[in-house]
Amino acid sequence: MNSTWISLGVLAALAPSLHQRIQLSRAKHRSLTGHSRMAKRLARWLPGYSYDEAEFFGCDGAPADIQALRKAAFFVMADTLQTRHRLSIEASTAARNNISDMQFIAAYRVPFQFSPLVREHLKVGSFLQSAQGVQLTDLDGHVFYDLTGSYGVNVFGADFYKHTMAEGMARTQDLGPVLGSYHPVVASNAERLKALSGMDEVSFHMSGTEAVMQAVRLARYHTRRKNLVRFCGAYHGWWEDVQPGPGNPMPPRETYTLSDMSERTLEVLKSRKDIACVLVNPLQALHPNANAPGDTTLVDSSRHAAYDRQAYTSWLKALRKVCTDHGIVLIFDEVFLGFRLAAGGAQSYFGVQADMVTYGKTLGGGFPVGVVCGKQQWMQRFHEERPANVCFARGTFNAHPVVMGAMSVFLDQLETPEVKAIYEGLDERWNARTDRFNQLMEMEGLPLKAANMSSVWTLFYTQPSRYNWMLQYYLRLHGLALSWVGTGRLIFSLNYSDADFEVVLAKFVQAAQQMKREGWWWHSPELTNKSIRRRILKETLFR
Repeated sequence: MNSTWISLGVLAALAPSLHQRIQLSRAKHRSLTGHSRMAKRLARWLPGYSYDEAEFFGCDGAPADIQALRKAAFFVMADTLQTRHRLSIEASTAARNNISDMQFIAAYRVPFQFSPLVREHLKVGSFLQSAQGVQLTDLDGHVFYDLTGSYGVNVFGADFYKHTMAEGMARTQDLGPVLGSYHPVVASNAERLKALSGMDEVSFHMSGTEAVMQAVRLARYHTRRKNLVRFCGAYHGWWEDVQPGPGNPMPPRETYTLSDMSERTLEVLKSRKDIACVLVNPLQALHPNANAPGDTTLVDSSRHAAYDRQAYTSWLKALRKVCTDHGIVLIFDEVFLGFRLAAGGAQSYFGVQADMVTYGKTLGGGFPVGVVCGKQQWMQRFHEERPANVCFARGTFNAHPVVMGAMSVFLDQLETPEVKAIYEGLDERWNARTDRFNQLMEMEGLPLKAANMSSVWTLFYTQPSRYNWMLQYYLRLHGLALSWVGTGRLIFSLNYSDADFEVVLAKFVQAAQQMKREGWWWHSPELTNKSIRRRILKETLFR
């Protein structure tokens, strides 16, 4: 009898903890992206292998004549790129052995099975000589339309940032590189950032990753809780706590990766007492609970994206209420999207006030920067009554005079009638352009669609294929510059005119039509996304 009561007592004691554990598990996304420990184990186990030439051109079961067509087209394209962009490619090849980032990017442009042959033959230049308007010019003098957006920096166009950088240097050149003390523009920048963000205080840093690190650090300091919540697939920089899956050598420790736009997530936030903060990257609204897309993941055509502003606004409002009710710090990470959706950023765009907001990218006016804006109760780094209890953060280059000068010019420009006019009807303009793109692709019989969040696009594919990643090379062939993630993310600067967009649209059609003619989108009824994934699994297990 005593042992029975003891067992019941143990069960009763464990019941709340067990309930929380189950609740947390249910709030995670069911895919591997929601279970970072499992994803890391799989990443360590997944063997590397590559296709030889015979497999490379026929891994989808295409007939011999289609394989021959692809092979001929592949080597013609390789020769064309090498000849046309010789100086750019030679410079890139020479530098790659010295620059580890270039090695990583080259290896991960396409699915790993195809990567060795692509790296050997389809070479891409990484060096440019100039930027103007919405165009880039490589070392060989060839002009591309810029769809890279400089990873989000380029909101208003290259010429805009050339001006902010030059004028910013002129404003601060008398002080030069003096650090520790501040140039007077720092004070005015802080005042204007407070007004833009609706916050009480400002902290300057040298990168978006640094800004997010400081925001999380302050949230933990003031709440005296250790855990943070991020959402499945969202990106917040490369440091350990916010990147718990593959790509991070450390296992997740104090991070919960939960499902975005989920009632189960709200229930976790309501029930747990160990959560310091919730990180929101508003870009995640474009592809909830999926990793940021890149062509290296295009093993089939299952990639999809969609953006519903009303639904995401409702989610953010519900999240805001739960965080307020339970003393959790709500942090908007606007490093990427800040000032692209609206002059007041995502807080203004969605009508939801965070406790802290981080900025970066474009705010530096062309120079590296990170900024944290927050309510006074969260931003203070010390307690008067406990003098040893401090939250230290002090980067040597924060508030660098040149960066602060360019930021000052950037903030000046935000207040001009010309820039204010850009924001008028912004969503409507880019939604209409996306609709036009999709209508034209359908009319031309091309298996390609776009989804957008304002001027940020991602492409997905409407017909099962192993070779969708080839489109990035056809787009480059026709004069469109993409970042290393290829068609996963296209970032238009807001200075794209209707005429500019029509040229880009025509180039898309030409590139996709050529890719279709040359056999890469051959299809048979037996080729499905499911059958493709089954073949890859078999190769992985038995190769």
